[in-house]
Amino acid sequence: MRAMTVVPGKAGSASVGEVAEPPEADGTMLVEGVLAGICGTDLELVAGEFGSGRAGADQLVLGHESLGQVLEAPPGSGFSSGDLVAGIVRRPDPEPCPACARGEWDFCRNGLYTERGIKVEDGYGAERWRVDPYFAVRVPAELGRLGVLVEPASILTKAWEQVDHVGGRSWYEPKQVLVTGAGPIGLLAALIAAQRGYGVHVLDRSDEGPKPQLVRDLGGSFLTDLGDLQVQPDVVIEATGAGPVVVEAAKLLAPAGVMCLAGISPGPDRIDVQMDALVRQLVVRNAALVGTVNAAKRHYVDAVDVLLAADQTWLERLITRTVPLSDWPSALTKKPGDIKVVVDLRA
Repeated sequence: MRAMTVVPGKAGSASVGEVAEPPEADGTMLVEGVLAGICGTDLELVAGEFGSGRAGADQLVLGHESLGQVLEAPPGSGFSSGDLVAGIVRRPDPEPCPACARGEWDFCRNGLYTERGIKVEDGYGAERWRVDPYFAVRVPAELGRLGVLVEPASILTKAWEQVDHVGGRSWYEPKQVLVTGAGPIGLLAALIAAQRGYGVHVLDRSDEGPKPQLVRDLGGSFLTDLGDLQVQPDVVIEATGAGPVVVEAAKLLAPAGVMCLAGISPGPDRIDVQMDALVRQLVVRNAALVGTVNAAKRHYVDAVDVLLAADQTWLERLITRTVPLSDWPSALTKKPGDIKVVVDLRA
């Protein structure tokens, strides 16, 4: 069968690979691949910057943002043939560490976790894949192809959970939210902020394309310069990973404000920062910075609820391009106006 493949560690090896049928060791539920989303992690895997395949395998099947349709499900699994599902990415380590033992594999302490389509395990970017029912989340039929947004939305439901945990250390009633970066992660962060009734302000370096109107349709303001921000944010969701943006946004935090770092930049590792001044601002304001990555099962379930509560036509506008599996490497080249690009695994 066909699949989205790369040779781990080899740049430029993205191809439409021929792979064997998914092994039963991957799970008792057989799923037909419907869509796979492309994100920055996939770009880094294709660039050979990280990633690892199964032991003895010379290629890795990509695709951690998934949507599939159940072909076969075991009795008592809670799934039936025809159900739409999204597969969870991370798997707990085999030991397991205390976090993995309680279902919080997104907080794995020893790094021995595996990840579908990223680390050790093949992903969901194939015509068929298998999954253990426990690591699958039902996608309501009314979401249809929008179910491919469940995985990226789970990153944000976790991010907001972490913001609430940290903010709850004292009196906590946020009103203004700044989101930096208007890619899929930033826009989904803004969506959740709007659903919560917060004032939404989104920063992006370009005001071309559909992003500004998507933000405005949430009732938010769109900025290309932090100097134009007219409020002091209680919460910042940082989705660029760009050091200068992180520093400047952190300086703007309100007293007891929380910044959640959800982005990683492929750019330079080093910037010049007056850390003593920044630290002073954070300390005297009781502000907090927290990083977040990946998601646990409950975050996927929450993500489904977020998507169901959203305007479906707004969500449709996030998916700006669909490419066939037969030409999936073309999804890696960004085009003007692209937000979320997905691969049609049936084409």
